[in-house]
Amino acid sequence: MSKQSGDQARHWYAIHTYAGYENAVARNLRQRIDSMVMEDKIFSIVVPTEKKVKIKGGKRVTEEEKIYPGYVLVDMVVDDASWYVVRNTPRVTGFVGSGTQPVPLQKEEIEALFARMQSDTVKHKIDLSVDDAVSIVDGPFKELEGKIGEIDEERGKVKVMVPMFGRETPVELDFLQVKKI
Repeated sequence: MSKQSGDQARHWYAIHTYAGYENAVARNLRQRIDSMVMEDKIFSIVVPTEKKVKIKGGKRVTEEEKIYPGYVLVDMVVDDASWYVVRNTPRVTGFVGSGTQPVPLQKEEIEALFARMQSDTVKHKIDLSVDDAVSIVDGPFKELEGKIGEIDEERGKVKVMVPMFGRETPVELDFLQVKKI
């Protein structure tokens, strides 16, 4: 393929990797781009992540979590040489697409993904579902049991239906205040 003027064929592509090796693939691919002088065809490599709040040892911890485990995004011009460099990077299983032909990601998908990655809103990783039986472990309702009525991941809150005075009463709690039974 001849080099195209004006980067007409430059697009973002998703490459599939072994799960857990996304950062290693990105690092290896950057080294291969340097050693094989591909800077004019492969421009950027991104492992999409976002911030999530998790509980570790009973404490809130903010961690970077991969949005698409097993995938790395590459901004590149696809031709035989650049395809070969990416495809033969250790732990890359292939491009996302049909057969051997990579399919570029849509501009809207990329913009939405980058907006999600740049967002300052921290998502809470709440490992609960509506109707789960829970025990309240903190606060004025400590040691009462109930079931999850609503989950607000954005705020990290859950509504627990607690039997009080002969009826179910909704109590809004921080997700750290409950544990699954």
